[in-house]
Amino acid sequence: MKRHGRDSFFVVGEGVLEFDQNGAPAVREPMTAEELRRFRFSRLGPRGERIDESTISALATAMTDPAAAQPDSADPPVPAGFTYLGQFVDHDLTMDRTAVQLGEDVNLDELVQGRSPALDLDSVYGRGPADREDRRFYNEDQVTLKLGRTSAASFPPGDQGVSVELDGFDLPRAGGTEGTLADRRLPLIPDPRNDENLVVAQTHLAFIRFHNRVVEELALKGLSGPRLFRAGREQVVRHYQWMLRTDFLPRIVDPAIVTDVFTNGRRFFEPPGRGRHGMRPTMPLEFAVAAYRLGHSMVRGAYQWNRVFNSAGPGPLGTLALLFTFTGVAGNFAGGDLDDPNSGTVDRLPTNWIADFRRLYDFTEAGRPDLAPPAATGGNVTKRIDTLLVDPLRELPAGTFGGRGTEFPAIHRNLAFRNLTRANMVSLASGQQLAELFGVPPLTTEQILDGDRGVRLDSLTDEQKSVVTARTPLWFYVLREAELNAGRLGAVGGRIVAEVFHRAMAGSRISIVRDPSWRPRFGPNRDTFRMTDLMLFAFEGKADLLNPLND
Repeated sequence: MKRHGRDSFFVVGEGVLEFDQNGAPAVREPMTAEELRRFRFSRLGPRGERIDESTISALATAMTDPAAAQPDSADPPVPAGFTYLGQFVDHDLTMDRTAVQLGEDVNLDELVQGRSPALDLDSVYGRGPADREDRRFYNEDQVTLKLGRTSAASFPPGDQGVSVELDGFDLPRAGGTEGTLADRRLPLIPDPRNDENLVVAQTHLAFIRFHNRVVEELALKGLSGPRLFRAGREQVVRHYQWMLRTDFLPRIVDPAIVTDVFTNGRRFFEPPGRGRHGMRPTMPLEFAVAAYRLGHSMVRGAYQWNRVFNSAGPGPLGTLALLFTFTGVAGNFAGGDLDDPNSGTVDRLPTNWIADFRRLYDFTEAGRPDLAPPAATGGNVTKRIDTLLVDPLRELPAGTFGGRGTEFPAIHRNLAFRNLTRANMVSLASGQQLAELFGVPPLTTEQILDGDRGVRLDSLTDEQKSVVTARTPLWFYVLREAELNAGRLGAVGGRIVAEVFHRAMAGSRISIVRDPSWRPRFGPNRDTFRMTDLMLFAFEGKADLLNPLND
């Protein structure tokens, strides 16, 4: 099963970085076959100096201080669904689509492409319906993707809207009567990471529905079979990339940086005419281990989830812990001991936990005031991108990082500690080193220490403060930079993210970067396709599909 944490990295030009149980690094040359079979990382900047563990622990503890005030979203506010769209995108970028099968039918080009970052929804499609392993994700027509059925819920008591099973509102699952409960709960999707929290799982479900709606539309034009699948996938991927470029990125990155990169091209990461251009893209460690972990700061501790689970409903808010619980990979759809993968008795999402997407996205942006969330509770916006993480991220379920059934120090549940430690393990460049590389002024000592309503580093010793301000861990630097930039990634973090997205699109088999004349066809006009437009098309514009519990 795929997990977020990696014990080693294949870094192009360096070799295989591996770590012992204490985190001590070693570098070795890869074997030829291994070099083809590893996800391909690289370095954008120079190597940085490692920081002592006590400083990392102190900084992580400060960043997850439960007493710290948590400022709300950027200005303008960012709907909370974008936090988890970002996680879905991360899984798409890092999906190793040849991991399930490394036999004779995987050629050299597929091996290299399959281990290079791309934005082509292989986390949804896998290797397609013709593949003997991945055909299980598809219906018998080998064109549409499977959907799952929810399980009837008993809460609230007597509520006929939740005491039924509903088709099409859970991920497809292994099911059956054989194997363990954990086996039966496994989602039938190419990347099980998309079932580690409920918001990402329901986002993945929306993309399945979007694909099925697109091929339904294209079938009306006479396409069928493999031609219909290929045409549908191409349209879905292009619309997805357009949405990321025009809707997602400008919400999290300074829009001027996004415009510069997509108008004038990349300047630092695998730029045209220098080095690796024309070869398959790599994934810079600075992106994977630092800059794109911005979403961890956007996570809320609890959400107005649906008509059952909200601040005015019969149930509690949808806390982060509950959103882990009601999944098949990190949870058990019931509660109790989540560290035991076979705990509980339920093997499908209960109907009372179906998402109300009106509370996760702002459909009034798309001219649908009828899809506004109830005034009594409102919708959800992200937390501002800054140096504070919500308290629940101090106590991650073991299933989210492959720790089920093992013993580990309590600090290993702290997401900030895990992020900072992993960057330390690969000797990641500091924020100051990247600022110098990009030719931008670095943050001042005062900015690093004080920020703007983010974490204050008063709890660190003077020696620890000196280390952090002199060679600031890149992840912390990127978050502090955004904190000082109205909640959007700035000159260092924004440049890394925008250039990697551009490169990943350019290197994808289907690419709007390589075809700049392409325009969307499933939005309100030829220049507009937002995440709300994707949702509206996927769910047929119907309130009872976007919010099947109907409040």
